[in-house]
Amino acid sequence: MDNNINSSNSNPLDSNITGNTIEIGKRSFQRRGRTYVMGILNVTPDSFSDGGKWNDRDRALWHVEEMQKEGADIVDVGGESTRPGYTLISDQEEIKRVVPIIEAIKTRFDIPVSLDTYKSSVAEAGIAAGADMINDIWGLKYDGRMAEVIAGSGLPCCLMHNRKEAVYGDFLQDVAADLAETLHLAELSGIEENRIILDPGVGFGKTYEHNLEILGALEKLRVFGYPVLLGCSRKSVIGLTLDLPADERLEGTLATTVVGVMKGCSFVRVHDVKENVRAVRMTEAVLYGG
Repeated sequence: MDNNINSSNSNPLDSNITGNTIEIGKRSFQRRGRTYVMGILNVTPDSFSDGGKWNDRDRALWHVEEMQKEGADIVDVGGESTRPGYTLISDQEEIKRVVPIIEAIKTRFDIPVSLDTYKSSVAEAGIAAGADMINDIWGLKYDGRMAEVIAGSGLPCCLMHNRKEAVYGDFLQDVAADLAETLHLAELSGIEENRIILDPGVGFGKTYEHNLEILGALEKLRVFGYPVLLGCSRKSVIGLTLDLPADERLEGTLATTVVGVMKGCSFVRVHDVKENVRAVRMTEAVLYGG
């Protein structure tokens, strides 16, 4: 597959991927022409913007119910904070945090559940608990077994761009090359192409300027032919631009959501579901005539 991210001739319709939808849980999601909202559920004590708010089972379930009512299409459960300077926790601790929540959500609600983890043992436990998708912030490059686990499960996955250090030559071309490596790992392990979503990794392995550049070039990720997930909610790129703390970054988040819709992203991952759902719907009405 041509991975020249600067190519002006790239078109997602040229991809070899078959089908117009991606199946997550019991739902079918369109690959293009529609943007879906993924609600964030952090069951951690130290997440950068909402640490400790939802790491109790009852409060977590209340929040899932709230997000579903507000229009969330999918819920992303995370048991380890990945904010800058985060503390690495054991696989056992992460499993202890996420498995009961996933089981409870699947029992109580009819909404697809994504598990945000880069560890294969946590992914296995989450899949056994009923997770419908794996969201790997290291794009299969942290844990050598992750690709095998995802392939064996047959579940869809979101594979994010990430680097240990924000050192690049040609930034956009290097991002494209990194994502091509991730997709090669997926292919070698047998992950089906029509089950892959890509994430440009805003806020991960990038400087402030890199984050703005990738946001301005989101449409170029279509060269790969996969649905794109955008995760900017309350992140530092917004805080630095507007000089605001994490709990005052809603308007900035909404701006990135609108940009994501206009540039063809299939999913936006957000904390504030109601407001982002409204922003998505209004932008789609303008783009597609209601």
